[in-house]
Amino acid sequence: MRRWNDKLRHTELFELDKQAHKMIVAFLLWQQNTKDLPPDEQRRIGLEVIEGGIFDYFYRLIITDIKPPVFYRIKANKEHYAQLTDWVLKELEPRIRPLDEDFWQRLVAYHKNPEHSFGALSRRILSAAHLYASRWEFSLIEPLNFFDEEMKEIGPSFNKSLLELNDVAGVNELVAVPPATALARMANLSGQLRFQIRWAQTPRVPATSVLGHMFIVAVYAYLFSLYLGACDQRRINDFYCGLFHDLAELLTRDIITPVKRSVAELPKILHQYEAEELHRKILDPLEQEGYGHIRERLAYYLGLETHSEFNDTCCCAEGVRKLDGFDDLHSAWNSNECDPKDGRLLKACDILAAFIEAYSSIHNGIGSPQLYEAMARMRRETSQLRFGSFSLATLLADFD
Repeated sequence: MRRWNDKLRHTELFELDKQAHKMIVAFLLWQQNTKDLPPDEQRRIGLEVIEGGIFDYFYRLIITDIKPPVFYRIKANKEHYAQLTDWVLKELEPRIRPLDEDFWQRLVAYHKNPEHSFGALSRRILSAAHLYASRWEFSLIEPLNFFDEEMKEIGPSFNKSLLELNDVAGVNELVAVPPATALARMANLSGQLRFQIRWAQTPRVPATSVLGHMFIVAVYAYLFSLYLGACDQRRINDFYCGLFHDLAELLTRDIITPVKRSVAELPKILHQYEAEELHRKILDPLEQEGYGHIRERLAYYLGLETHSEFNDTCCCAEGVRKLDGFDDLHSAWNSNECDPKDGRLLKACDILAAFIEAYSSIHNGIGSPQLYEAMARMRRETSQLRFGSFSLATLLADFD
């Protein structure tokens, strides 16, 4: 799903990357706007932001060929938009409804009754994040399209729409050029992950970026946690742990698995370097500029306390606690007050996303020994992975 495909571009821009960038910005805005709210209210808005982002993405998957200006004209006409939405939901239903009936009904309500299904703050956060991510992309292509009369209208429209949302805390910081705060710099930095292509030395179709991969892992983690009956806080944590799990690759690039394993000490060296750079460029500036609440959440999602984001953890009186695997977490710590986070499930989602990246390329006619070898390795690594009633090996078997 290419974006801006009627404009001159020096690099391809994809819908998946835009959605990932949007949800990173939405996280920052959610944290800023709910930091003083009671935990239950913060959690409710957090779930609405996540599910609204997922629902928007599913909708975009179906209408991908409709150019945004045309879509907005359709949306302005209630009758036409209702007809389009009915068709989109008809296409989505067989794919989404079997997963969870309540989730499906929330998706339907979100698209058919937008003013009544979600709170105003969560919708404004998503709108601001959407506009920021789109404007960020626009800033890349604007200098190349100096001859395009349409560009004179697009840029100001982004700024005008964002300024109309300046009651959302953090929006004024995001609008500033150049980025002047740690919050705005993190939003800007995160967008650069779209330039890092996964499997860099292995031709694939479609190519996927680190940024897009992070979003896919986040969505998998959320949907699996929903399927397994995770509490609300655990679902939020699993989504954002997936969304940020490769954030350090801003600083180290995406290093393929064979290279990581080629030298015994290399993974340890890389992990130490990643931690140092994360503190220097992202976490410490957030702390120093008054965003300690965001820094704390990011540290938890990145697994800094337990030295791996793939550990099952919770938060208790003495701090972050490493748990004895999925069964321990699911049976004893699956409550909002425990702030639980799946680690092994996240690793499974990471593997699943990589497996489908390799499978899709082969299915599209672009294969290589490296891709076949990677698929075989991932099948071996997941042969015994189970999470309650869910078996990753059984799922991968459907891709034979």
